[in-house]
Amino acid sequence: MTKFEHLQEYLNNNQKTWLVTGVAGFIGSNLLEKLLLLNQKVVGLDSFDTGYQHNIDQALQDVQNTTGKDLSNNFNFINGDIRNSSDCNQACDGVDYVLHQAALGSVPRSIEDPLGTNEANIDGFINMLVTSRDAKVKRFVYAASSSSYGDNSDLPKIEHMIGNPLSPYAVTKLVNELYASVFAKNYDFKTIGLRYFNIFGKRQDPNGAYAAVIPKWVASVLNNEDVYINGDGETSRDFCYIDNAVQSNILAAMTENNEAIDQVYNVALNERTSLNELHRMIVDKITQRVQGLEKKEPIYRDFRPGDVRHSQASVDKAYKLLEYRPKYKISEGLDEAIDWYINSVK
Repeated sequence: MTKFEHLQEYLNNNQKTWLVTGVAGFIGSNLLEKLLLLNQKVVGLDSFDTGYQHNIDQALQDVQNTTGKDLSNNFNFINGDIRNSSDCNQACDGVDYVLHQAALGSVPRSIEDPLGTNEANIDGFINMLVTSRDAKVKRFVYAASSSSYGDNSDLPKIEHMIGNPLSPYAVTKLVNELYASVFAKNYDFKTIGLRYFNIFGKRQDPNGAYAAVIPKWVASVLNNEDVYINGDGETSRDFCYIDNAVQSNILAAMTENNEAIDQVYNVALNERTSLNELHRMIVDKITQRVQGLEKKEPIYRDFRPGDVRHSQASVDKAYKLLEYRPKYKISEGLDEAIDWYINSVK
């Protein structure tokens, strides 16, 4: 058995209380679903600035469909904002583990609104750090970002080798890591940061100006709409399926390896997929499943400001210290995600 399989067995028989901030978002709602499936109690905090009630509703419904039980009594939702310290205090009360996912994501959004990004991602982050520390939670796991690598062009990305940030969003996520490290040193507060690399999967919003590439393209292909690629299509990313990210959060929260604490980890596959390759995979997989769709060529346009050219992450550190074992490669993850979009997004 893997470490994650052992932990799932343990949690099924030992109920803890978890706070998931950003619970109405893509990653947050998937964490909610998994924790409820493991018989855990979950407190969810969200302001619905970027999250949706339907993500929570779908997570609860998916749990009921899987277990045959209504486990919603194990979930307590707080409609609140991490920028408000009283909301953070209420959310942290009686909590064992914090999985802090709430943030204003997206590089383009941060370039358009650096003040709003700073308020949510730095002011909100330190609010959560302070209240979690004061509530004496056992572990504070937070969503860091691959954007912290900035203009460092070395591949694969290794945790201790970062460059200069290329966007306001990248600055905020780097500051999160610095604050977490300072809290660990000054207050013996146990934190772990997870640098997500292009997480994708069910409940990732395909709509809006800041939609991520996979859900946006899947929706466009399903609707027979044009797909736009920024640049020449040879930009590459280390795409990582949501279940791998969920695994990393639970491993980070539950690790008893002292060497693993007060660290940041890449959450990825250590693989590179170009946007051209990704487009071909999405088109092929969807047209195999849905009849009558046209295999359109993508339309190329200018590179997007603030974007890095290539991204690929070493996961050796997480593999060694957290015993992270990603289950899904990109093709398998796309199969799962596309099936969900076909069945769920009308």
